[in-house]
Amino acid sequence: MSRRMGLEVSLAVSEAASACDVDVIAAYPITPQTHIVEHLSELVADGKLDAEFVPVESEHSALSACVGAAAAGARCFTSSASQGIALMHEILFIVPALRLPMVMAVANRALSAPINIWNDHSDVMAERDAGWISLFAENGQDAFDLTCIAFRISEDHAVQLPVMVNLDGFTLSHVIEPIELLSRDEVKKFLPDFVPAHRLDPARPLSMGLVGVPEVYTEARYVVEDAILKSPTVIAEAFEEWANHFGRRYDFVETYRTEDAETVLVTMGSTSETAMTAVDEMRQAGQKVGLARIRLWRPFPFEEFRRAVGGAKTLAVMDRCLPFGGQGGPVATELRSLYYAGGGGPRIVGFIAGLGGRDVRREDFAEMVDIAERPGSQKQLYHMIGLRVS
Repeated sequence: MSRRMGLEVSLAVSEAASACDVDVIAAYPITPQTHIVEHLSELVADGKLDAEFVPVESEHSALSACVGAAAAGARCFTSSASQGIALMHEILFIVPALRLPMVMAVANRALSAPINIWNDHSDVMAERDAGWISLFAENGQDAFDLTCIAFRISEDHAVQLPVMVNLDGFTLSHVIEPIELLSRDEVKKFLPDFVPAHRLDPARPLSMGLVGVPEVYTEARYVVEDAILKSPTVIAEAFEEWANHFGRRYDFVETYRTEDAETVLVTMGSTSETAMTAVDEMRQAGQKVGLARIRLWRPFPFEEFRRAVGGAKTLAVMDRCLPFGGQGGPVATELRSLYYAGGGGPRIVGFIAGLGGRDVRREDFAEMVDIAERPGSQKQLYHMIGLRVS
């Protein structure tokens, strides 16, 4: 039976992986995700989870071990952050190319240098084009639910792609929140036993990861693109099934007070809840402001985003990542591309905020709206919020 309790969000992710009855966990400790796999190792050691826990010498090895286990037909889970994700970079591209289902929790953390253990989205954005489906949690309940949902999406034979569940490091990972935990039996009603579409089997030999000569490489890459572009059908079904089973509903893009909004803030992750409070305060002051929170980052939900923001005149887009020498934050760049391709649409004003764990406060969101509504503000590639140098 489900039970509601105060629990650290990292441990809630561990409990979700356990409730999904994973077969193999391979992981290497790195702040701020360590508590996730640490708790899973305890569950395995205490006999509460019948799984193989593989302690490895690096994050590169952790994902490599999951590749081997998934290829043999195991339900796999791993977790990492920041430099650990960067060290996995080579293998991150191999997993979707081999069409191997698995789930990875990412406790998002800034990339060095300077060394920083706190939250921003630099790590996931550096890997945004690797071919993983990417979901963002706003709170602890989201993190638990999305971990379970991620397995359902990943293992569907129409998808067969790995899924990242992003949760902000420390801001979520180390916070104790009230969370409804589901039992293994309850989750099993939603998540069927894993039946791999293909696996390594001595009785039915096959090869994986062969050389892709020029005559086949383009088609092999296109197969991954085709699969991820078609995955929203399965993702939407999984969200709907979860709502039907447990009453909590998720969507590709979720909105707050956007019905008549002229300016819409765009966020991802835990700062979205702070943004909601800021929207309430601006509404009380008579400003027509709303919020669009992106839940599904990859594949990007283009049409769903258009519908979500409706007839807004201005989008104030907050990125927690600063790509050097480009056109600004990745989310703002994605949206500029969307509306350029479609013609017309709202003014898009990009903002960079919250790097390296710096707080993003209600007044910061109010500042973003103020800047975004100024004539000509969209001509600047992006605006830095809280920058202490000129």
